[in-house]
Amino acid sequence: MLKSPASNDTPPRANLLLAALPDVDYAQLLPHLESFPLELGRAIYESGSHQGYVYFPTTAIVSLLYVMEDGSSAEIAVVGNEGVVGIALFMGGESTPSRAVVQSAGNGYRLRANALIGEFRQGRDLQHVLLRYTQALITQMAQTAVCNRHHTVEQQLCRWLLLSLDRLSSNELTMTQELIANMLGVRREGVTEAAGHLQAAGLIHYSRGKITVIDRPKLEARVCECYAVVKREYDRLLPHAKAN
Repeated sequence: MLKSPASNDTPPRANLLLAALPDVDYAQLLPHLESFPLELGRAIYESGSHQGYVYFPTTAIVSLLYVMEDGSSAEIAVVGNEGVVGIALFMGGESTPSRAVVQSAGNGYRLRANALIGEFRQGRDLQHVLLRYTQALITQMAQTAVCNRHHTVEQQLCRWLLLSLDRLSSNELTMTQELIANMLGVRREGVTEAAGHLQAAGLIHYSRGKITVIDRPKLEARVCECYAVVKREYDRLLPHAKAN
């Protein structure tokens, strides 16, 4: 298992939601932000558990998963440096039926629930930014459900790769085909076949759990409409906090 660096050399405003806040609002949060390493495979919170913190990733990606009674799961959204993990805290609840697991190791910052809620209730820019982000996240969840129902595994894989790359500073992801299959809620053989097609077409290179995107424009041309729908909504709702 890969681990995050012990030290966090990224500032809080490497998270684009925090960067979108005016200096006055940011200054109110800064004393309460704790640097937090996000290790690959780490569960930030479990389904139904109390959430004591919200997390602002800076270099990590977190998957939100819905877990069935038999233990099977499927990814419903990804969160990276464009967002926050733990929206239930400021939306009126303290838990959620989803599970949050680190998909790509890195760093981030966490904020205690009481500190967040106190600032959120002031009704200033923090509240507006978080609510707009929540709407964008809901769009991603809805579009993921549509994509999983109506599009091929290859199209789903393209969408997943592009959404992940938007939240990373490189074109390389560390992820086994088995984990990707668990994320997408499909059989591993389907992911193997889809990845093989993309590699044969020169779009990606896959080796020993590492996926390198070689030709992003062609990958974007191959993906279904779901990726563009999600990206447009993030750009529309968060014009000052766009993912890279």
